[in-house]
Amino acid sequence: MTILYGAGMPEIPDPKEYTAMTKDELLLKVENLKMYFPLQKGFMSARKGFVYAVDGVSFELKRGETLGIVGESGSGKSTLAKALLHLIEPTEGTVLFEGKDISHLSYEAFRSLRRDMQMIFQDPYGSLDPRMKIGDIVGEGLIIHGLAKGRALEERVIALLERVGLLPDAMKRFPHELSGGQRQRVAVARAIALHPKLVIGDEPLSALDVSIQAQIVNLLEDLQKELHLSYLIISHDLSVIEHMCDKVAVMYLGKIVEEGGREEFYRSPLHPYSQSLLTSVPLLDPDIPKKRVVLSGDIPSPINPPSGCRFHPRCPEKIDLCQNQEPVFRSVGERHRVACHVR
Repeated sequence: MTILYGAGMPEIPDPKEYTAMTKDELLLKVENLKMYFPLQKGFMSARKGFVYAVDGVSFELKRGETLGIVGESGSGKSTLAKALLHLIEPTEGTVLFEGKDISHLSYEAFRSLRRDMQMIFQDPYGSLDPRMKIGDIVGEGLIIHGLAKGRALEERVIALLERVGLLPDAMKRFPHELSGGQRQRVAVARAIALHPKLVIGDEPLSALDVSIQAQIVNLLEDLQKELHLSYLIISHDLSVIEHMCDKVAVMYLGKIVEEGGREEFYRSPLHPYSQSLLTSVPLLDPDIPKKRVVLSGDIPSPINPPSGCRFHPRCPEKIDLCQNQEPVFRSVGERHRVACHVR
C-alpha cells in the first residue's frame, strides 16, 4: 500500500509479514489493572481517600481481534484506555504487550512503543491542535519517529489522507475548516500513520451523525483487514459494538462484570446489568414484543463503591450474599465469563 512506503523513508514492516501470525496469537494481556486517583480537600493537604476508577480489570486481546467495552458513563472505560497507553500511570496491575511487561516503563522507554499503540479520541475537534494544519497533524508522528521528511513526508501524508477518504488539499487546512466527519478521518489517518498493531477507539463515533458513523465504521473495518490491526473499541452504542467486535466486555463501576464472544453475548447475556443494557436498545420493528430490564437509581460514586457486588444496590435479582461478598469472575462457557452470584 502507498501509505506504507515512500522514497527515502525507513521501511515499515510489510503487513504481508503478519499473514504468518495466527489470530490465536496474543497481542495484549491485562491482569488486575487498577487506577486509583487520590483525593485531597485542599492544596498540600493530606490525602482523604481515592477515586477507584479502574479496580482489578483483566482481559486478553489477540492479533486481528476487536474487543468492545461497554458500560454507563463513569464505569471507567476511558480511564482504562488511557492507562493502557500510559497517558496516565496505572496504580497496580500488569499490562503485557507482545509478551513484554509495559506496566511501569519510563516515558523514554515507552516512547518507542507509541508506534505500535495508537488512539482515536471521542471528540474529533478537541483531539486536533487548532493551531496546526492537517498535514502537520498527520505527519507529526512520522517526524518524531524519524520515518519521513521533506518531499517523502508530504507524499506519505497525502497518501494517508487519500486512504481515509480526504482530498490532498485538506493537508493545507486547519481543523475548524473541516466537518466533524472529516476531522475524525484526520484522526484515523494520524492513528494509522505509524502502522500500529493496536488502535484504541474511545467513543470514536459518538460525536458524528448516523450516516457519517456508518462511513467511519466501514473505513475502520477496511483498515483492519489491510493493516492487520487489533482494535479495542469503547462505545455506548451496542449496535456498533455488535457490528464491529469479535467479543464484548461490560464494565460497571471500575470492574468487568461480563465478557463473552459477540454471538453468545448478544444471544444470551447473563449478568443483570448486561441484560439491562441490551434491552434498552430500541428495535426497528415496533411490533416485536420486548421485555425491558429497568434499573433503579444511578451508578454509585467510585469514591465509595458498594460492598460485595458493586451492582447489588440496583440489581433486580440480588440476594443477601451480593451485599457482603464480591462475586468471582468465572467461566460459564468456552468464551463466556461473568461475575455474578445468581448466574
